[in-house]
Amino acid sequence: MEIKDFLIDEESTMVEAMEQLDKVSKKIIFVTRNGKFIAAITNGDIRRWILKKGNIDALVKDIANYKPRYLMESEKSTANEFMKEHFIEGLPILNSEKEIVSIVLWNEEEFGIKRTLDIPVVIMAGGLGTRLYPYTKILPKPLIPIGEMPIVEHIINRFVKQGGKQFHLIVNHKKNMIKAYFNEVNKHYTIDFIDEDEPLGTGGGLSLLKGRFKSAFVLSNCDILIKEDYEKIYKYHVENKNLITMVCSLKNIKIPYGVIEINENGEIDVMKEKPEISFLANTGMYIVEPKVIEEMDDNTKIGFPDIIEKYKSKGEKISVFPISEKNWLDMGQLDEMEEMRRKLENEE
Repeated sequence: MEIKDFLIDEESTMVEAMEQLDKVSKKIIFVTRNGKFIAAITNGDIRRWILKKGNIDALVKDIANYKPRYLMESEKSTANEFMKEHFIEGLPILNSEKEIVSIVLWNEEEFGIKRTLDIPVVIMAGGLGTRLYPYTKILPKPLIPIGEMPIVEHIINRFVKQGGKQFHLIVNHKKNMIKAYFNEVNKHYTIDFIDEDEPLGTGGGLSLLKGRFKSAFVLSNCDILIKEDYEKIYKYHVENKNLITMVCSLKNIKIPYGVIEINENGEIDVMKEKPEISFLANTGMYIVEPKVIEEMDDNTKIGFPDIIEKYKSKGEKISVFPISEKNWLDMGQLDEMEEMRRKLENEE
């Protein structure tokens, strides 16, 4: 990857910055004006902007940090210690003309960071998976293989790498196959299976967990992978005193047609040629306070989004933690499942 891949002009859009951050697969890129380095922008800068302003049509210059850290060429040998001291994602190395001549990037293994997120993880693993037929005619959705292991094991392993040890799987459809599979897995974590005798939706099964949790827990669908720092999401949840934090992905869709808007008289008001639409989408992962479980009706079918709506109408604090589109892998449908397989293969 070249230096130019990490550079973006300050007049570019926030969506373009997110696409570039995804392209380089790092958490930082550098902002230029007339080719000169002037600022930096990170995933965190974009996330804070969305949470504070709610505006996803902003420009890079509205969001970027114009007091970035950097080193001169003569100081490059100190870059790793400098990054460790200031806990920054990447560091530009400048020449006397304030041009970036090299970039030093964060290396978590080198800095010996140990992940310690040890909170319960609940995975809703009881659905029929009808959108993935004919795979689910044979296998329950959590056991559909993505590469060399089932999707649910991919999910669990990502939490384990960040400190997770306690997993609770709410199971129903073909549940004995799921239990049998994990009986054969050599694992360094615990799994508790909660039998859902009747389908209770994406939220109702949580009522079977009453009395088990004293602190917040993660709730995840069994067909998604979130490639993020889970500890950062949890910290945001706690600091903001949320009842529920919904992890959302910024999606950017280009409409492949000319779009027409008309006025009340049926006349053309606005014409837009292949417009782009940006919005936040629910990924299916949440941080949830145990109060939600304790207040649920027993054995009542309900979707978790409906639970969120109920608490929102009561004035409870429900917030969003935005992530980039690239960090959300979904296998809810056949074409998405193949895309997930391709992306995970490229990681290896």
